[in-house]
Amino acid sequence: MRNAIRIGLLLAPGVGLVLAFMGAVLYRAVAQAFGLYDFSGTSDGLSLAHWQDVLTTKRFWRAFQWSAYIAASSAVIAVALAYPIALWLRKPFRGSLILSAMLKAPLLVPGLVAAFLLVNVISYHGFVNEFLVWAGVWAEPRRMQNDSNGFAIIGLQVWKQMPFAFLLLSGAVQAIPDPVLNAAQDLGAGKFARFRKIILPLTTKAMQAALVLIFIGAAGDFSFQTVAGPPSVNSMASYMASLQGSEGDWNGAAVVAVMLMALSLFGAIGLTALVQLITRTLGRLA
Repeated sequence: MRNAIRIGLLLAPGVGLVLAFMGAVLYRAVAQAFGLYDFSGTSDGLSLAHWQDVLTTKRFWRAFQWSAYIAASSAVIAVALAYPIALWLRKPFRGSLILSAMLKAPLLVPGLVAAFLLVNVISYHGFVNEFLVWAGVWAEPRRMQNDSNGFAIIGLQVWKQMPFAFLLLSGAVQAIPDPVLNAAQDLGAGKFARFRKIILPLTTKAMQAALVLIFIGAAGDFSFQTVAGPPSVNSMASYMASLQGSEGDWNGAAVVAVMLMALSLFGAIGLTALVQLITRTLGRLA
């Protein structure tokens, strides 16, 4: 008990400061969404009018669905790619360190720079189009930038976030003791059995953390959407910026911000539950 109190006292200055700042920001956003505060200096008092104005527009729900789609797709694909690579690189081999360093390289590239680099590659007269026309794959360039399916944004998110997922998953995979896997093999467990009975349960927490963090980051994306996204659809972040910037609607922007936090929260809960369901299902297999 005394040790717990001491640890709490040691953490209090840092954790307390973080919680205070987070609480102040959250309170200000919620208060502004309900009309209790406005950066313009005026306040209408407690009201649901701003929620009604935002939530009854098709533009908001398109942005909400779009951000959920981009975030979920990016998180699942990034983890699905990083997981087998982390398993493959669990035991060092010649060239594994170089390969691992190359996989982590996107972490050093700012997101906005990566977006502009991709635009140069997939634009109407970009490298891909020019090469495919030269190779005779198609007769004239085709539009790949700002595609309506968001493939460019998802590709950017996966390229940027997969190294982060790889770091989390590789740490969890490498922490599994070799004697545990060797003992399971000696007892007759095959590769798939060792994976679902040992590796998957021991790496579930890392997988959940990677999915949640990537989902939250992609849901609040602004730079990739602005550079590579379709002009007809907003992400939640770009819609919020549009309300605040061009329309001067601080309260409406606060409503979008609160809904973005709700999307992040429930998306994280959903992904966590999905991983738990998959782990339990595979664990029950004979």
